[in-house]
Order: sequence, then structure tokens, then C-alpha cells
Amino acid sequence: MKLMIRKDQLNDAIQQVSKASSSRPAIPILGGIKFDVTHQGVTLTASDTDISIQSFIPVESGEFVVARIDKPGSVVLPSKFFVEIVKRLPSDELEIEVKDNHQTMIRSGSTDIQMVGLDPEEFPILPTIVESDVISVPGDLLKTMIRQTVFAASTSEQTPILTGTLWNLSEGQLKFVATDRHRLASRTTSVEADTDYRFTNVVISGKTLNELSKLVPDDNSLVEIVVADNQVLFKIGHVLFYSRILDGTYPDTSKIIPQNFKTELVLNTKKLTDAIDRAYLMSREEKTNIVRLATQEDGTIEISSSSTELGRVTEQLEVKEMNGEPLRIAFNSKYVLDALKVIDSEFLFIGFTGAMSPIIIKPTDHSHSLHLILPYRTTG
Repeated sequence: MKLMIRKDQLNDAIQQVSKASSSRPAIPILGGIKFDVTHQGVTLTASDTDISIQSFIPVESGEFVVARIDKPGSVVLPSKFFVEIVKRLPSDELEIEVKDNHQTMIRSGSTDIQMVGLDPEEFPILPTIVESDVISVPGDLLKTMIRQTVFAASTSEQTPILTGTLWNLSEGQLKFVATDRHRLASRTTSVEADTDYRFTNVVISGKTLNELSKLVPDDNSLVEIVVADNQVLFKIGHVLFYSRILDGTYPDTSKIIPQNFKTELVLNTKKLTDAIDRAYLMSREEKTNIVRLATQEDGTIEISSSSTELGRVTEQLEVKEMNGEPLRIAFNSKYVLDALKVIDSEFLFIGFTGAMSPIIIKPTDHSHSLHLILPYRTTG
């Protein structure tokens, strides 16, 4: 194998795929990036078996020659070192040549590097996915949906299925749900797909979705998504991102979402966020994160928290609308803040069904997203 390639193009591609290479691989090959070089271009692949990322660099891009292929071939190079060394190479081009026993020479300007390559035949084979049904989601929307749900997924491996986000597709509506049993976040959108196409119980790891989000563009260019038996494929330009679907059945959360409320509030999102954030600082010192909310007779609400060592924070907040019974409730302020920070609307609705029943938070200008938080039982 021998080729010349532009450093900037190679650097972009290895930054993308290296997100899938294992930092502590059980076997050395999983800590590498596989190069497959043909006269059409260079394909880079990395995999930790849970996710696999592949990026293709064509030999020409528009009027530019990106790579010159002298001899096709394959090799696997250690990801961590290769990513770092390419960034530091002095010239805009580099030459890569693989000799006997996968010994790899990298030349750039006056720099010569010898690397010990690995046998590409030992590299895991990527999943085969039949692309019979494809859904398309604009990149910026997909990133928003991930951002507005993934934070509510569990971080505990005791219940692996809850470390993921549930994806369901029905009648052209794609819905994400994440919960750690103390809170829940959901987001729905219409997608480009055959209206007869549907899937349920597709659960993707929260960590995987965070990595995917880094690769998805911030604009409205479409990301194609293909769901197979135990894998999901995301096609992002020249990048293919494969994710394993988590094993198990996600719990049915629809029954825990109340439809009627004893107390309803409409508040300014930023003002409520800032008030709870200030109260959170005090409650954090107590290591409880407990903040209290109480309705007042004058039509305001009181946000408060206390610390045995530091004192107490109390704040009155104006309410745009208030309906229903008087209320006193305590909740985990960090959970509420996590939800408030991903709500993009100016005003939000909060519904309460009692001091020990789920709290519902949702935007007032659309019905695409919903957040549920379980309150705390407290004394006093």
C-alpha cells in the first residue's frame, strides 16, 4: 500500500472515526483505525464493537486532488498515536507506505515516522444492513432531539436498558424517550419516511448518541437512518455511523404521564431557570439538591432552599397564569434545571397533580416535547 494524501482531509476523517476506537481495548486491533485504499479513495474504519464509524475520502473533491494512489492495500494503525501525530506533521501532504509485516512509513516534509501496523484481516467486519427502509432527519433537528432527551437517561449499569434512549416510529412520527426512573424526557417530530414504515423498542445508548451528535452537522442537511435487527446505521455525508441496539424491552412509560392537573402554572422559562439555579447553589451545599416551590395568595410563587450551615434562599416569582389549588412541593433542583435548560420556548407550562405526584413541564408554543420529574417527600 502506498499513497500521498492531503493532511487536512485525512485529519478530518481520522478525527471522525477515532471516536469509535476503544481507549482501553480488550484486544489491540480494537484500538486501531483500519485503512482500505483503492484507486477510488481511502476508507477509514474504527470500531469498539458497540459503535463503528467509517469515513470515505475520495481521490478528488471538486477540482482538488485529495489523494494519489500508487498501490492499493490495507493496514490497521494505532488510533491514539496516529491521531496525534497527523495533527503535528509539518507539511500539507503526507505519504503513507506499508511494507512487509505491516510496517508502515509516514513521511511529511523532513519528518520520517515508522509505525508498527496490525493485520487488517483481524479487524472486525462491519454489520451488514439491508437498506430497505430509510428515514431522513435534518441534522440540526436530530441534534436538538438528542440534546432534549439524552440527559434523562440513566447512568447506572444495573439497568442497562435505561442507559439508552427509546426510539419509536409510527405514522411518520419519530419519538425519543429517556428516563432514569426519577425523571423522563420525550421529544417527537415528523420525519421523511413511508407512512406504513414503523418500528418500536429501538434503544440506543446515551453515550453513543452523544458521540453521534458530535458528528452531525448543525445545519438542515439530511441524516439518513436505517434500522435493522440489532443495529442502526446513520449516514452523514461521507461518514457511516453504526450503533448496536441495546438488548431488552424498554418499560412502558405512557401510563405514568398525568393528563389532568390540580394546579397549573405558566411561567417565563428564563426567569424560572435563573431562580431555581440560585436556589440550587444553596441546596447543593446540603448535598440534597432539594428546592421548594409554593404558590402564594397574591398570585406569585415562592422558590426556596436552605442549608444548615449557610442559611436560606427565598425568591418571589411572577406567574403569567395560575389555575387550580394552592400547592407546596419539593423537588430535585438539578433534575428540573436539566429540563429547563433544553426548553427553547420563552414560556413553559408546569402541571401538578399533588405534592407526591409527577410534575409535568412542557413548552407553551408546541406539543413536541415533555418532561416529567418525580417530587421529593420531605418534612416541613
